[in-house]
Amino acid sequence: MTRFLTAIGVLLGTAAAGAAQQPAEAIAGRRFDLIVIEATPGGVAMAVRAAREGLDVLLTNHTPHLGGMPTNGLGVWDTLYDGPRSSLFDELRAGIVDHYRRTYGDDSPEFRAALPGARRLSSPRGFFEPHVAEQAIDRMVAAEPKITVLKPYYVAEVERHGRLLRSVTLREYHGSGSVRVAADMFADGSYEGDLLAAARVPYRVGREARQEFDEPHAGVVFAEDAGQENDQAKFPRDAAEGRLNLRPFRITTGSIDPASTGAGDTAIQAFNFRICLTSDPARRILPAEPAGYRREDFLGKRKLPPAESIHHTCSWNEAKLPGANHAYADGDWPTREAITRRHLDYALGWMYFVQNDQSVPEALREKNRRVGLPTDEFTDNDHVPYEMYVREARRLVGRSVFTEHDGLLAPSLGRAPVHADSIAATEWPMDSHECTTRHGPSIGRDGKVLLTEETRPGQVSYRCLLSPEVDNLLVPVCLSTTHIGWGTIRLEPTWMNIAESAGYAAALARRRGQTPAAIDVDELQRTLARRHVMISFFNDIDVASDAPWVAAAEYFGAKGFFADYNVRADEPLKPATAKVWASGFEQLRAGKLDANALARMVAEAEGSDTPADSSPTRETRGAVLQRMFSQLP
Repeated sequence: MTRFLTAIGVLLGTAAAGAAQQPAEAIAGRRFDLIVIEATPGGVAMAVRAAREGLDVLLTNHTPHLGGMPTNGLGVWDTLYDGPRSSLFDELRAGIVDHYRRTYGDDSPEFRAALPGARRLSSPRGFFEPHVAEQAIDRMVAAEPKITVLKPYYVAEVERHGRLLRSVTLREYHGSGSVRVAADMFADGSYEGDLLAAARVPYRVGREARQEFDEPHAGVVFAEDAGQENDQAKFPRDAAEGRLNLRPFRITTGSIDPASTGAGDTAIQAFNFRICLTSDPARRILPAEPAGYRREDFLGKRKLPPAESIHHTCSWNEAKLPGANHAYADGDWPTREAITRRHLDYALGWMYFVQNDQSVPEALREKNRRVGLPTDEFTDNDHVPYEMYVREARRLVGRSVFTEHDGLLAPSLGRAPVHADSIAATEWPMDSHECTTRHGPSIGRDGKVLLTEETRPGQVSYRCLLSPEVDNLLVPVCLSTTHIGWGTIRLEPTWMNIAESAGYAAALARRRGQTPAAIDVDELQRTLARRHVMISFFNDIDVASDAPWVAAAEYFGAKGFFADYNVRADEPLKPATAKVWASGFEQLRAGKLDANALARMVAEAEGSDTPADSSPTRETRGAVLQRMFSQLP
């Protein structure tokens, strides 16, 4: 078999696949309402939403294939919430599920695997194959006539005048072409933060020190795993015991080694290729020995997964090289190519070793050879993903910073802290893969944490998407977070939620003739709530519902009207809570609201002995929310 090409080098001479695009010369000198750099799911969600709201959008991508990691082997939705969260994520997920229903039937194992599985297990969250995800994403983009696609091009230069970006120069990947295009607004949808870096706005790479934001798990940390992968799902206990409407997980971070210094550094969590594997002999090929193969790198490796997630296919999440990726974030593309090549050769070398090396028992080698690369995936790239899993790179230094505390229960509340300008919700456990090869003196690998027990659904401040120095740039992917806070942000469903909100923000800015930094965020939030975009997590809300109280609860959830994650819309409102809500509503209308202070007052009122009036004349909580919402502009 032809030697495997690297995920980046394959772009040479490869015909563009998927969604149609304009030739570069056809867009040279054009002006767009919005330019979105990189067609990750977040970039796609922002571009599609903005286009549906009437904006002329240019969407670029540095490979010929749109879709980021779902197109490149991720294979599962990293979310512990099974319900609707934003229209475009829900649409994409439904499109993928419908493919398996139409192709294999309602009673097929493929269709069942594409749906969220039983809540008693954390793993069955909805599986899919990369080519199915790519087709669904391509359809979403191609359906929008106001989106122009340019690929494979990357951002090379940015023209910036004071607080505004004016234009970008895009360069052909491994080609000689370049094109300059202008826009009123710009968005960085990349995993690397390449646009924000080219725009010369402040950003971070690496880990904050523990004391900078008083984050318990920041910096150099060694922690143990608690729970076992083969146990019943059990973390967090609130989810396992039904108090939190999330899917439980089977492992969590336990105690921290006292040797953990919490020192900050430039280390980022490990990357790997999410190699797609199949056990179907009709479409399975085994890798040849990769270039630079050294068997000593794999001594002790023994097995491959059974590849049975969906359609006899799975996403392999191993072959990480902690520390080997540290130069990637700020590296130029030749540097990134070298790092990418090393990771790909390592993954293929691992496979080759366990399938062929004499140190592996013959029976196990034979079992490993039942798994190979699927011939129907990555057909123009020797059946390996086009991109490596870039888990963390640059992060914007924004007008607000999402920290570990924003994903933890707030003091005296049954929920995470409230952000009055929230435009999305988080729910995945804050986590990090190992950042270096160091081990603690007693327990743990450096930087590896999974805060399943501690994490609670949080709110994402709109200011986390905004640079303090530039007013017409939105950063919905590499937004402003700490390394630990990043762990609950860096998931495709969450990014699509954030980015769709950013698309609405761009549309509002265009309608009002403003920059994204100048818009009325309260007006944006009311729009998001009415358009079924989650900005506040609740146990008892379906954001896709048209019930008027749902939009009201989403909006007021960001303003501190709830001390926990329960709306209880059909219950009568306690007089003590009604008094606090009325006061909070007046403060809100006067522009003097402290959302977290109000949430604490609500907690006190809810915990008081004053009974709720259950007479027919007393309004329900949902009715009060709906009435207040109707009185807003």
